[in-house]
Amino acid sequence: MGTCVLDCSVTMSWAFKEEFSPFTQGLLAALPEGQAIVPPIWPLEVANVLLIAERGGRMPQVDSLRFIDLLESLPISVEASLERRLLDDVLPLARETGLTVYDASYLELAGRIGLPLATLDTKLQHAAQRVGVRLLS
Repeated sequence: MGTCVLDCSVTMSWAFKEEFSPFTQGLLAALPEGQAIVPPIWPLEVANVLLIAERGGRMPQVDSLRFIDLLESLPISVEASLERRLLDDVLPLARETGLTVYDASYLELAGRIGLPLATLDTKLQHAAQRVGVRLLS
């Protein structure tokens, strides 16, 4: 697999069977041999999806904790703070592409470090293609 930028949509597909696909299953299987890099927003997004799933009865807390253990066992690196890049790079990219600042942070990271982006988000996929960021497929 090598190294890629991993977004929350792919990450959370590993937590919910109905969202699991051959692509996400293959990525999860290959990840221990590679590495994923994520922007600082990723842990907050993951935690928020888990909390919403718990509150909505979609996932019991014990399963959330198991999923967090799984994520912590994988070679996923959270990039250092992006405070300055947020204003200088991420916000303008969000404006240009019509993405949220959250999604633009994944796109900016992948573009800046030259890695493919792993996402299930169609809008993010289209934006990546428009700005020349490779997608992991």
